[in-house]
Amino acid sequence: MNLSSLTPPEGQKHRKKRLGRGMGSGKGKTSGRGHKGARSISGYSIMRGFEGGQMPLHRRLPKRGFTNIFKKQYAIINLRDLERLEGDTFSPDILMASGIIKKLGDGLKVLGTGDISRKITVEAHIFSKTAAEKIQKAGGEAKVVGATAA
Repeated sequence: MNLSSLTPPEGQKHRKKRLGRGMGSGKGKTSGRGHKGARSISGYSIMRGFEGGQMPLHRRLPKRGFTNIFKKQYAIINLRDLERLEGDTFSPDILMASGIIKKLGDGLKVLGTGDISRKITVEAHIFSKTAAEKIQKAGGEAKVVGATAA
């Protein structure tokens, strides 16, 4: 068997219905659109979420919750990830260049999941309390750098 001998199953492919090609075709004159009305006109496009005049679902459902427009989106990294990496100095630029973090956002945040067994220097915009403690306990240094201009 090769790719050139593959064919779709019987009945899967259908010839396109040709509209407006005479009364004998079954789709002549109005081409299956009926008479008058919005849908019969060329260029008609339905509004997203339109339910035929019925109150749309997104307006029927109650509004809930709160969205904080000032929320900060940090790129996060855990201590266990830093333990696996080689080197003893880590900064947002180094981690971006190596592909460990994809998008910096509002800055780099170091979290304390995992343990660190060697002396490292980490530069980040924010540290969790446990992450800073574990880095200092291992003899390393947790430097806070200024906020990025995003």
